[in-house]
Amino acid sequence: MGKTDLVLELFRGRGEIVNVDSVQVYRKLDIGSAKPDSSFLEELPHHLIDIRDISEKFNAADFIRLADEAIVDIHNRGLIPVLAGGTAFYFKNFCLGLKEGPPPSDPAVRGELEGLAVAGGLGELWEELKHVDPSYAAKIHPNDQLRIVRAMEVFRISGRPLSSFEQGEVFRDCYDYCLIGLTRDREELYRRIDLRVDIMMKEGLVDEIKGLLAAGATEDDPGLNAIGYKEFFEMGRRGCMTMADTADRIRRNSRRYAKRQMTFFQSLPGVSWFHPEKKEEISSHIENFLSKQ
Repeated sequence: MGKTDLVLELFRGRGEIVNVDSVQVYRKLDIGSAKPDSSFLEELPHHLIDIRDISEKFNAADFIRLADEAIVDIHNRGLIPVLAGGTAFYFKNFCLGLKEGPPPSDPAVRGELEGLAVAGGLGELWEELKHVDPSYAAKIHPNDQLRIVRAMEVFRISGRPLSSFEQGEVFRDCYDYCLIGLTRDREELYRRIDLRVDIMMKEGLVDEIKGLLAAGATEDDPGLNAIGYKEFFEMGRRGCMTMADTADRIRRNSRRYAKRQMTFFQSLPGVSWFHPEKKEEISSHIENFLSKQ
């Protein structure tokens, strides 16, 4: 059982899904994004699917704003809002809020610091960094000139340590959260990824790409910078790649992406992890949470 079938069994008739997939927000990217079909969506309505053309940008701030609106709508109709999908960056920013970015580089300040480092003063900068930002200094090497200079630049421009711009672990207080992560051992996960790519190719991914190109799509379109689509442009540039090569590249990139996403999800505090087949345990966990609301 995968995530899609699991949420259907758990929430059919009593909940609606807020899609947390950065590719499924785009229209016409159906096969490569493994988008739920119309019959599934009738059984379990989804929000934030097919809301952008592939030429339009969509970012975490857009996601948070629209997800908040969808959650209010779902809740007001007496249903359970369920965020489900694999884009960990969206999940983390939704829960913890968008982190404030450090100030942009100032050429004059950076030039002064780089000049000092080159002249043999990197050790002096390092000692200063340990004093003004011990948290960040503990994460980097004393000889990492690039990061030392950037951290000191941020401090001199803003008066704040670089570590103060990092995302914390305080959840947005507008919701109560029940966070569930689905995990499989690596071999099982990779087998499922390989099978998914095989299914995508059989269902007509190549024709989907051809149709997009015929309609004027290009590799510069934000929606086509996703795994399952960008590999076809790589094939075109290389010239010598076959469809089998392209499918292999999609498999490889999907495995790497899954590994990165899992690492990202594991950095999110408070997640309870289950194997997808442990439906009864997951259901019990959810019902226990709901009973306290």
